[in-house]
Amino acid sequence: MARIELPDHEIVGIRASNSGPLTLTGTNSWIVGRDPAWLVDPGPALEDHVESVVAELERRGGLGGIALTHDHADHAEAAAAVRSRYPDAPLAAARGEPDVTLTNGAVFGPLSAVRMPGHTPDHIVFVTGQVGLTGDAVLGEGSVFISPDPGALAGYLDGLARLRRRRLAILCPGHGPVVRNPAAKLDQYIAHRLERELRLLAALDAGKRRTDELLDDVWDDVPAPLRPAAMVTMAAHLDKLAEEGRLPDEVERPRGWW
Repeated sequence: MARIELPDHEIVGIRASNSGPLTLTGTNSWIVGRDPAWLVDPGPALEDHVESVVAELERRGGLGGIALTHDHADHAEAAAAVRSRYPDAPLAAARGEPDVTLTNGAVFGPLSAVRMPGHTPDHIVFVTGQVGLTGDAVLGEGSVFISPDPGALAGYLDGLARLRRRRLAILCPGHGPVVRNPAAKLDQYIAHRLERELRLLAALDAGKRRTDELLDDVWDDVPAPLRPAAMVTMAAHLDKLAEEGRLPDEVERPRGWW
């Protein structure tokens, strides 16, 4: 269990002990402000994590509300356990049956919602002051996988550019360390996705059509445990090319768990 202190911004992070290939060192739950505090992504339903989050909320004067960047279990699963301690605290999310349904620009306590589809269709980044709480839209290290959905990758690139224009001072990601140079990180993320697209187009121009050969060519640097996530992202890239009329005929499309 790790603790991340940002005293200048009245934010503390509590990292869950759920490390893995996709969760990196674990899921970061972020607690913003005090009297009351606001919880972004309660994390997985691990007893020690829930107790650490609740203890910090108590030190900060209770819970004003819970906000989800998205509804993947490693970010949202502990919501029920935390709400059992604070039954009057509202839950805010972009889909499902929350107390508050978030849309782009919505305000929830000290948090302003910025729609950031891509990793999931419902993904939200929260901005408070000069801080962005980015969930799985931007990680502290490595890149994120993009789920195939109409307009997912184009929407994600647009969201990164909009977030870049906000000139934030710090990013608090859902996994990995705090990002202290948001402009450079966001530029890197945009460049990375565009570079993958160029490599994919080159592989298609060379006549490659099967998913396995495209993945081997374009995502050749991805370690074996992350190949399923890379396949998901490749599907989103192929969708974008198809939406733009740039996908050749007879390209095999990935099918998988998403």
